[in-house]
Amino acid sequence: MKKPVLLINYKAYNNSYGKKAVEISKEIERVSELYPDIEVILCVPAVSISDISRSVSIPVFAQHIDAVSPGAQTGHITAEMIADAGAAGSLINHSEMRVEFNGVGESVKRLSSVGLESVVCVDRNELVAPAAMLGATAILVEPPELIGSGISVSNTKPEVVINSVAGIKKAGMGMLLVGAGITSFDDAKKSIELGADGVGLASAVMKASDPAAKVKELLEGIKNGNANRLI
Repeated sequence: MKKPVLLINYKAYNNSYGKKAVEISKEIERVSELYPDIEVILCVPAVSISDISRSVSIPVFAQHIDAVSPGAQTGHITAEMIADAGAAGSLINHSEMRVEFNGVGESVKRLSSVGLESVVCVDRNELVAPAAMLGATAILVEPPELIGSGISVSNTKPEVVINSVAGIKKAGMGMLLVGAGITSFDDAKKSIELGADGVGLASAVMKASDPAAKVKELLEGIKNGNANRLI
């Protein structure tokens, strides 16, 4: 993850698994090929990792892993399982799947131990530096009250982005992604202009009548924002 990032969380919608998810992923990949300087990451349900990772060449992440080693761990999802299924990494601590702080650090270690990347989600900018110091590949800051609202953090709370950029610089490691309400060209563009390394979103793509067209719009926003980056 060295390029600007568009991270798409499939969540658990009806098109997040099975044939629909594979087709959407292929459509997204076709659009992403027009933007080789931007990394597109698909965060998919565990049951979809294998099918999607075999169908596209762009990185596929899990939405969650458990901070446990292989063994007598009924019902848990281990780093080894998602690696075997073809994942390149995982989200950790999404607002819909919270993890205790100690568990976050252990999950980062478990992923790293099998050569996978980690994106740690936090709900406020004050947690960006502490989370980055755990060694995560990237931190995704998402004010929970804006998730799924269509009201973007970059336009309504730009100070969250600015302060989060300061936090990642303080930590001296990791990339900064911003999310919550990101739905448009302007949202993506402003996020990058304010200093973020990428954006994360879900419903804007997964609930769109034309997911590929929405992805193209967002990639154009990231491209334009990177050209006019303020920080």
